[in-house]
Amino acid sequence: MHLLSLLHRWIGALTGVVLALLGLTGALLVWRDELTFVPHAGDPVRTDPSALARIAGELARGASPVDRMTFAGDGLGVHQVTFADGSGAYLSQGGEIVARWASLWERPELWLFDLHHRLLMGDAGETIVGTAGFVGLFFVVSGIVLWWRMRGRFRLSLWPAKMTPGAIVHHHRDMGVVTAPLLVLSILTGIMMVLPSVGAWLLSPLGQEPKPPVPDVPAAHRSASPSDFAPLFIEAERRFPAAEPRRLQWPRKPGAPIALRLRQPFEWTPNGRTFVYFDPATMVPLGVVDPATTGNAAWVREKLYPLHAAKVGGVVWKIALTSSGAALALLGSLAVYGFWRTRWNVRIARRRKRFGRNAVSSA
Repeated sequence: MHLLSLLHRWIGALTGVVLALLGLTGALLVWRDELTFVPHAGDPVRTDPSALARIAGELARGASPVDRMTFAGDGLGVHQVTFADGSGAYLSQGGEIVARWASLWERPELWLFDLHHRLLMGDAGETIVGTAGFVGLFFVVSGIVLWWRMRGRFRLSLWPAKMTPGAIVHHHRDMGVVTAPLLVLSILTGIMMVLPSVGAWLLSPLGQEPKPPVPDVPAAHRSASPSDFAPLFIEAERRFPAAEPRRLQWPRKPGAPIALRLRQPFEWTPNGRTFVYFDPATMVPLGVVDPATTGNAAWVREKLYPLHAAKVGGVVWKIALTSSGAALALLGSLAVYGFWRTRWNVRIARRRKRFGRNAVSSA
């Protein structure tokens, strides 16, 4: 038990800041749509395929090559466009540009997401975040084990009674055990998303996840630049009449098709996981991905992001995950402060014992 306590304290002292950062950014991102301050962000959403086709055509004929367009949806009443050079824009549902940026640093909600997801470090940041998630799970489990010995002294409070190492430890122990279920859910879903191989291993008892291949475009059509997207939306509606169009993806490399992403009523993910692929020259459908046919493991994976980001459950679940993120930020930051404050106090006590009070004061 002493070794477990030692590991818990030392690892927390070294990694608590990263976990605190992930908790704080996660708590803020729960309210990402509400924190996207642009004109028309609060407009009611009107799903009009003809209007979406018109706006997509205007973007395709513009000077800047487009990567993707995410359509307005519940919580955000503007379309988000990402261009091939990494810049982007918000468009009203009428097609008017209401905000434009050259890099994610110009939009707080974008760099905040990248900070939470990748620590602003690209793929390497994802690996660090996933590793931090495993550390967080270790803290939750070991913290519960360590708390059990002291359960009779349970006193829940939102803030330590005093900013002393002892009071911080008591607060840390009791807040950690109360928030443990939400922390496990948040951390585990995050790990499974940022490290897909881990998610696949955890979900393997439910069966293998089929990965439908993305169809290739005929060589003669690979340089096509479509401007009329109406047939695309018409065909998608014919195949999935109850689905809502959520994102239009332009080809990212030669031979790649245009992809229209839809959300069927049974899907939790805001942008859905239903795809219809099209030939960019003829707008003839090349293939589909229907989540209704992809099995149990894929069904569970589809629920990870909505649970992690509070895209289901309404305001109650948003408040719950906000509280979880805030608790992780508090637990991580105070753990670092309390540990190193204790180390400092011990060091000062040793110096006083060895050299006397005056020597310590002069130091």
